[in-house]
Amino acid sequence: MMISAQSEKRISHTEEYDHQSLEKIRWKLRWILKYIGFGVLAKYEGAEGLENFPNEGPAIVMINHIALIDPVVVLGAMPRNVVPLAKIEVYQYPLIGIFPKLWEVIPVRRQEFDRRAIRQALGVLDAGECILMAPEGTRSPALQRGKEGIAYLGAKSGALIIPVAVTGSKGFPTFNPLRWLKKGASVKVGRAFRFRTGDERVDHETLRQMTDEAMYVLAELLPDDHRGVYSDISKATTKTIEFV
Repeated sequence: MMISAQSEKRISHTEEYDHQSLEKIRWKLRWILKYIGFGVLAKYEGAEGLENFPNEGPAIVMINHIALIDPVVVLGAMPRNVVPLAKIEVYQYPLIGIFPKLWEVIPVRRQEFDRRAIRQALGVLDAGECILMAPEGTRSPALQRGKEGIAYLGAKSGALIIPVAVTGSKGFPTFNPLRWLKKGASVKVGRAFRFRTGDERVDHETLRQMTDEAMYVLAELLPDDHRGVYSDISKATTKTIEFV
């Protein structure tokens, strides 16, 4: 999600979000993910660090994005239901497009400041629930520069940021039997943090710093060859974040 000084305007109202009406269907979909999806289309190795995931309250799950299946793996692995932000095109995918519709994934127009997506995301967070974001905005085997949407939503909502590293997902989903002989997808949940914002409105330069500091936290959870532009961990700072 792109943020610019020219396009950003203050958003003071959130979309109404009916949490209770969606919980039952999402738990049913999670059962399908865990016992059918992970057994048919993806090899799932497990999750590490789930004790770092908060039992309640709003949170933004921040992931790296290697393969199409990454958000689905994270959805099935987390102890609470999570609402992903995803490119609007996922609703048009053949067959699997029904899944984001039923889950009510938040569709995002990636090349613009999508106010509707932001309002929907803030509505979910305002209800005390969790959203999922891939700050890079595209798939890549190693981290690319994160976009400022993660910092904007984190600063505006005050929600916890939960870094979640995904590895081993390359090549999935697949029906190739040989792929199942190799290691599958796994996730690692890192320590939660918040952005330090104070009482003043955050400018674009600060959003950029917040985003990079958050991305370095995510990079530390990944193997060296997955860290990409954030490979030099010695450059990591924590001026705008505080761990909880």
